Amino acid sequence: MADARQETAVRMPTVDARISPAGALDLLSRNEIARLHDATAAGLHALLRSCSLAVLTSGAVQDSARAMLGQYPDFDIQVLQQDRGVKLDLKGAPAQAFVDGKIIRGTNELLFAVVRDIVYQSTKLASGEFNLGDSSGITHAVFDILRNARVLRAHFDPNLAVCWGGHSISREEYDYTKVVGYQLGLRGMDICTGCGPGAMKGPMKGATIAHAKQRHYENRYIGLTEPSIIAAESPNPIVNSLVILPDIEKRLEAFVRVGHGFIVFPGGVGTCEEILYLLGILLDPVNAAVPFPLVFTGPRSAAPYFEQIDRFLRLVLGEAAAKRYQIIIDDPAAVARTIRQGIETVRDHRVEQHDAFFFNWEIQVDLGFQQPFHPTHMAMAALNLHSGQAPHALAADMRRAFSGIVSGNVKEEGMAEIERYGPYEIHGDPEFMRALDTLLRSFVAQQRMKLPGHKYVPCYRIVGGAAG
Repeated sequence: MADARQETAVRMPTVDARISPAGALDLLSRNEIARLHDATAAGLHALLRSCSLAVLTSGAVQDSARAMLGQYPDFDIQVLQQDRGVKLDLKGAPAQAFVDGKIIRGTNELLFAVVRDIVYQSTKLASGEFNLGDSSGITHAVFDILRNARVLRAHFDPNLAVCWGGHSISREEYDYTKVVGYQLGLRGMDICTGCGPGAMKGPMKGATIAHAKQRHYENRYIGLTEPSIIAAESPNPIVNSLVILPDIEKRLEAFVRVGHGFIVFPGGVGTCEEILYLLGILLDPVNAAVPFPLVFTGPRSAAPYFEQIDRFLRLVLGEAAAKRYQIIIDDPAAVARTIRQGIETVRDHRVEQHDAFFFNWEIQVDLGFQQPFHPTHMAMAALNLHSGQAPHALAADMRRAFSGIVSGNVKEEGMAEIERYGPYEIHGDPEFMRALDTLLRSFVAQQRMKLPGHKYVPCYRIVGGAAG
């Protein structure tokens, strides 16, 4: 198993540099700097190094933290507190982040955003200020992280379109995401994605042209990620507001809280995880009256993909799930109009409910969707993927199954777990398992698990119902 997962890396050109912040981070305490220097398991240096390297390789087409570190094995970063404020000392940094010896300004801003989020979260979440065993406490922690990152914007009408989809998609699908982004931008909408390549980059790229045409100058291209994802997938260079949440659950809740309309493009297991997370929340009876525009879309060639996703969702979550989304194929303008109209409904509803435009306080997120899931072999085998339970409860565990596969595919801790113990085993109702197996096999055949050119070795085994 380990041999099949070995990835060769060619060393890339590097530079040494000392840089000052282009963002808003000016001062750190001695204790904060000491923790950022601490290379032990209790310290923050390893996290700082991996996230910073991802930002410095912004735009790289990669989905492996190991391969990225292999290209820059000597990279190191140290935070310095000097009389005039914070500086970053870079050794063996990717040369692509510099032009004529100066760091690219956008890269500089994202680099200091990494320091900002790591320091803030390690201090605030560890302080006990938020009750992370309570649903409300977790939501307030998400709010506080987003507020500190200056993502929450008051006194503006709702206009944020969240776009989800895979990092490994075809050229036709990628070009389609750009056209949808263009249509969204023409209608004054900003873009929020997972900040990586593929369907996370395309809508932002399309929107930049539309925003320029419409002279829309206060553009927001928000990227929400978490440490193990950003370490494997560098942020795309269009992102101008990066936030690193502590884990995938808080990242997903952040999307739900800040987004006003949601679009899902073709993707793989990560996209399915996002869909199940969102539908699980929307199917909770307490959220039945909350308007939430949700569109699945792709080019004509993606129609069979969404037909399969639709069948899977109807089988597992029931017909009620299908009422919470629309499928629009090969019509970017219709997608943008639908989202724009949906956002107007969201605006009117929040005015009526006296809810904020910048943070969706009204929607209820059950604790089962908020608590971090650690995909060990025991935890994956124990998932309750059986009928006879409420759809939103089933969605919570089905989401965890996909989350575990994402971990085994691209996250360092998940890959290490697979190398040590072999593939995860996933158990459940035979009908569910057959559908899940068929879906995952199609993702492998369509190269949605790994970037093209990288052999995929399954990190999972479906028990009961698999086609064999």
